[in-house]
Amino acid sequence: MGNIGRLQFQPSPDGLMLIHFRTSKLMKTFSTEKDLIRSYGPEQGRMLMRRVSELRAARCLADLRLLPQLRAHELTGDRKGQISITVRQPYRLILLPGSEPIPRLPDGGLDWSATTEVTVIEVVDYH
Repeated sequence: MGNIGRLQFQPSPDGLMLIHFRTSKLMKTFSTEKDLIRSYGPEQGRMLMRRVSELRAARCLADLRLLPQLRAHELTGDRKGQISITVRQPYRLILLPGSEPIPRLPDGGLDWSATTEVTVIEVVDYH
């Protein structure tokens, strides 16, 4: 996965999501709402901070599927293995499962209930 930085938020004793970032620059950008607003603008920056808060509050990826506004889903094609979360149309927060080995179901799909770590890899409009 390359150089992955760790966000200063560590998981709580009650087992909340652990969030990593692909680069130290991305980790710094996500460290404060002010930095997010500076990088992505006021509306997008606030929405990204909200999405990170929702990630931090989740116990596993399956919890994100309970929030329909996130539209959390696995991607296919050249983005296979990545997870997309809607930030604000048309932008998406792109994640990778963060633990090794990646939890899998018997059919080979991602086990959303067993995935408790994610790596934020980018914010992008891939459409």
